[in-house]
Amino acid sequence: MKDYSEKRDFYRMQVNSEIQITGSNGETITGICCDLSAAGMQLHVDRPFPIGEELKTRIEAAGNQFPPLETVGEVLRCAPDGNGYLLGINIIEVT
Repeated sequence: MKDYSEKRDFYRMQVNSEIQITGSNGETITGICCDLSAAGMQLHVDRPFPIGEELKTRIEAAGNQFPPLETVGEVLRCAPDGNGYLLGINIIEVT
């Protein structure tokens, strides 16, 4: 049984890795993936994204033994955070 403080279906993994994010307009920016779970991720970016926007993401693997992690996701939240924004992303598909 899960502890009351953690009601998520999947545990988050702290990653702090560079991530490429492509918006619905085709523009690609670089951000930081702060944490990752089977259902979503939290990203730190320089500019806001609208709630509901579909994003494509790509995280390169540390070596050539594994392919990059590529996803399609939806922005669930966007909140100011210091000098940027924190995005909550729901992963729709791993491509």
